[in-house]
Amino acid sequence: MSPRSHRLRPLAAALLVSAALAAPLAFAGPREDAQADNAARVLSEIQAIPESAIPDKLLDEAKAIVIVPDTVKAGLVLGGRRGRGLLAVRTPDGDWSNPSFVTLTGGSIGFQVGVQSADVVLVFRSERGLDSIVNGKFTLGADAGVAAGPMGRNASAATDGQMKAEIWSWSRARGLFAGVALDGAVLSIDDKSNEAVYGRDTTPRMIFEDRAPQGASDAVAKFRDLLAQASAGARQRRADDPAPTTTPTMPVAPADAAAPTPAADAQPQTFQTVEPADTPAKGEPLP
Repeated sequence: MSPRSHRLRPLAAALLVSAALAAPLAFAGPREDAQADNAARVLSEIQAIPESAIPDKLLDEAKAIVIVPDTVKAGLVLGGRRGRGLLAVRTPDGDWSNPSFVTLTGGSIGFQVGVQSADVVLVFRSERGLDSIVNGKFTLGADAGVAAGPMGRNASAATDGQMKAEIWSWSRARGLFAGVALDGAVLSIDDKSNEAVYGRDTTPRMIFEDRAPQGASDAVAKFRDLLAQASAGARQRRADDPAPTTTPTMPVAPADAAAPTPAADAQPQTFQTVEPADTPAKGEPLP
């Protein structure tokens, strides 16, 4: 091998390493892909049944959505809740961002025995609490009001003071999907999982603004796309079925109402007096 070939080999290796570092690879660990797959499954199953779906208005106007599949609640007098899931936020153009990985933890005190696994869904109606999540952690009920969410695509969302709650929450256990109160639960960013998917030193803001060193894996991108499809469907249904307008209707008289009085200009019948009663009678003189 010529001396020139020996000089070119280190150069070629360096170029390959540089290209590999610069390329926005898309990969994740098996745990992160499994979490994304489970979150997509939960969203698909909930939205497939209109009677237990997230209401279209909430889904269409949501600022952020969190889905934590298989949250485990266990306890013996002292209870705890722990789960891992995904958080996606609405972008300025109305689409959905790549999701960040999060953890949901919370404790309770009371008489309880057993272990229960449940899927948890959170819908944020304002952006006030998102900064707290991005900067570290967020306590439901303390940093923002949380309420049990209504169900059904056409469910009235006028509960809780005309939808003044900033976060709506649902839980699904043993096939049943219903609103649930999660006051005191803490939502935190899972930095380790984010780095496994999007690259080293990735922050949540970089993920939401599509500035992460690496692209999302196929499983993570599938969850984002599925969320976009569900939101688009909710928006389309709202456009196809606008709120009914109120039209004035004529009152209907009850069945036992008195018969109407004849109009004043009705034609007189035979021998009916047409002059007023106080008008003097007119006659011809006798021959």
